[in-house]
Amino acid sequence: MADARLIITMRGMRSFAYGMLAVLLSVALSNAGLSPSAIGGLITVSLIGDFCGTYVIGIFADRWGRRRTLVILALFMAGTGLVFGLTSVYLLLLLAAFFGTLGTTASETAPFLPIEQAMLPQTCSTEQRTALFARYNLVASFATALGALAAGLPDVLAHTGFPVASGIRLMFGVYAVLAVVVALLGLRLSSHVEPSGQIDVEKHLEKWWHRLVPPLGRSRSIVLRLAALFSVDAFAGGLVVQSLMVLYFHLRFGEPLTLLAALFFGANLLSALSFLAAVPLARHFGLLNTMVFTHLPSNILLALVIVMPTFPLAALTLLIRQSLSQMDVPTRQAYTMALVAPEVRTATASVTSLARSAGSASSPVFSGLLLQGPLLLLGLPFLLAGVLKSAYDVSLWTLFRKVHIPEET
Repeated sequence: MADARLIITMRGMRSFAYGMLAVLLSVALSNAGLSPSAIGGLITVSLIGDFCGTYVIGIFADRWGRRRTLVILALFMAGTGLVFGLTSVYLLLLLAAFFGTLGTTASETAPFLPIEQAMLPQTCSTEQRTALFARYNLVASFATALGALAAGLPDVLAHTGFPVASGIRLMFGVYAVLAVVVALLGLRLSSHVEPSGQIDVEKHLEKWWHRLVPPLGRSRSIVLRLAALFSVDAFAGGLVVQSLMVLYFHLRFGEPLTLLAALFFGANLLSALSFLAAVPLARHFGLLNTMVFTHLPSNILLALVIVMPTFPLAALTLLIRQSLSQMDVPTRQAYTMALVAPEVRTATASVTSLARSAGSASSPVFSGLLLQGPLLLLGLPFLLAGVLKSAYDVSLWTLFRKVHIPEET
């Protein structure tokens, strides 16, 4: 379990950094004079970069070595933090956002995830799989919550005479340092996390275009169906990534960074606590039922945020929503890994992550446009996200409720 602890620690450190930046980023860019549409565009470019990175990971990670790939990704993440901390030139920010990884949401979409999701089942027994995925996401959510709280530090330091702009640059520096630590931890992983089996690679590559497709073997049909559904869910999620939710609350209610940091600390803390319920619910009701019937009411609450007339009511609705919204994450990951053979888990995680990245990458720019000027009061990103996510839940349950999986643990 030493490898599992290292993987979970690496995820926790990244999540702290992402949680911090998810609250800080939009306020920092807004203070620097960027419009909501420009901020949405930057987030979209970042998510497109995640999409491209996940695509490359799906094809090459097992050949390059999973540990080596994780270390390289962490170093790119560190470079992103340095660029955002040292310059405000929009073109440079776009390049850094594309080639690195940028925390914009509480749900990580970076290329790290498919590698780690393929590694984790090799560090435990089948009976421990769902519990391990729950712990993996639990630590990440707690870390994200603490990171969100830490995002208020520039405002706190401002009371001591420390310039807010300097405080923001300091936080980007912390982001870069945490990424370097993640790279160092990746070097300590053992060879047991590398692929234990291979599809016939030579057969897979006998045509040139096969080199461009992650190898899924006999699982191709079911993985592609899952990927299509996950892309819809992710597109909806991209409309309300945490950075844009912060921007909505900041612009509509005029709340300061410290209060927003506290709100999203609470939101991510409730998400973390919800993971504790995911495992017993999955054991009792099954993975698929737990995924769908906890996610559906959370999406209805998401749409209701926009009808709340005051900040306290809107914040309370969001907090209740967050207490339900993430229970589908470990169950979804365990369900997906249970459906496929061990030798195609990296490819499966990459394809499904790729679908999620594609979906989430295409929507923040539209969300930014919908938060400009008088459209802000309508809160259309919240309404659209709630409707699309609800449609995803119903479709997932309808298509997969009769699909048998080997175990429900």
